[in-house]
Amino acid sequence: MSRTPMRAAAAVLVASVVLAACERTPESTGRSRTPALHASILTLDSHVDIPFEFATPRIDPLNAPLQVNLETMRLGGLDAAFFIVYVGQGPRTDEGHAAAHERALTKFAAIRRMTDELYPERIGLAYSADDVERLVGEGKLAAAIGIENGYVIGTDLSLLDRYYELGARYMTLVHNGHNEIADSAQPIADLGDSPSEHGGVSAFGEQVIARMNALGIMVDVSHASKESALDAIRLSRAPVIASHSAVRALADHPRNLDDETLVALRDRGGVVQIVAFDAYLKHAPEAAAQQAALRERFGVASPQDVGALRDDERYEFLRALQAIQQRWPPSTVADLVDHIDYAVRLIGIDHVGISSDFGGGGGVLGWTNAAETGAVTDELEARGYTPEEIAKLWSGNLLRVWRDVERVAAGGPSG
Repeated sequence: MSRTPMRAAAAVLVASVVLAACERTPESTGRSRTPALHASILTLDSHVDIPFEFATPRIDPLNAPLQVNLETMRLGGLDAAFFIVYVGQGPRTDEGHAAAHERALTKFAAIRRMTDELYPERIGLAYSADDVERLVGEGKLAAAIGIENGYVIGTDLSLLDRYYELGARYMTLVHNGHNEIADSAQPIADLGDSPSEHGGVSAFGEQVIARMNALGIMVDVSHASKESALDAIRLSRAPVIASHSAVRALADHPRNLDDETLVALRDRGGVVQIVAFDAYLKHAPEAAAQQAALRERFGVASPQDVGALRDDERYEFLRALQAIQQRWPPSTVADLVDHIDYAVRLIGIDHVGISSDFGGGGGVLGWTNAAETGAVTDELEARGYTPEEIAKLWSGNLLRVWRDVERVAAGGPSG
């Protein structure tokens, strides 16, 4: 599910790790060193991408070879996840917006098919923060829905109401490439983007944020430019989230949040969900470029494509990938927690959470799929976080923001 050359490169980086993980037995994969602690915590991953064929005979959400399926969630003690309605940026025309809307509906239908038709005894759809806790308390997994890229509403504000009815509870204002709502952290020259089109959030974007507040949809500033993020934080009457971002001070990637943005997020009661995405944790442009070139050479668009190569091609591909990784070692769970540590020191334990971006390029050594989720808890505990603090990082902080957003939508004050 590569979205840009950088994102595609990250998917390639994970490929050999995924293949190696497949060689382990289920009994040895993802077992936490402190299983009682991990099992006692409600774990919520705020960003899991799905393919368009999800919940069809081609891709069974129960056990398909994805980084997240229902079996690996259960095996790794991942209780809940936001499954993502992602549509990449395209032409900002009536036709482009209509096509984006249809693609969004395809993914909404897939997620709801998983929860309502295929596996209702295993996983339920959460429409509220309370639903997440109720479903997990009943022994089920919980699925929530997030939208990635406000492009899917085009210029039609009423589509927010429709998506809310279908279950959307957060929306990323923008993705790679500007849209009608806001400027992106990564403009796309091929789409005619200038470095800054709106100077942040557009006039239409202000209406979008106001309507999201009224409905109870969390405003998500991941992928937004700094100006867009600061505008959104200021404009929103409810706390804002960054559903899958990392720290700019540790990795100078345009997708990451700098200290000023993190502090602004905290001051309005928001939360940053630190993401397990290699290029955002240890930004190495040369490595990404070499991985992208390698991927293009072998026609690899996802980790699964590596397995489809001929034996000689697979050997050559993995050998070349290993050479790149030896020069620029991939990120690990420790690197992920370094970013968590920094954010906690800067803005406090109540404003930081965890996300994987599995299926969209996410994954680090030690947490390559949902079955290995316990490794993150292990690392947090090893660094001295208390069980109460780990619970806040895994779900408590995001659920608190979600409830604040619900309260504002109901006419009450934030916080």
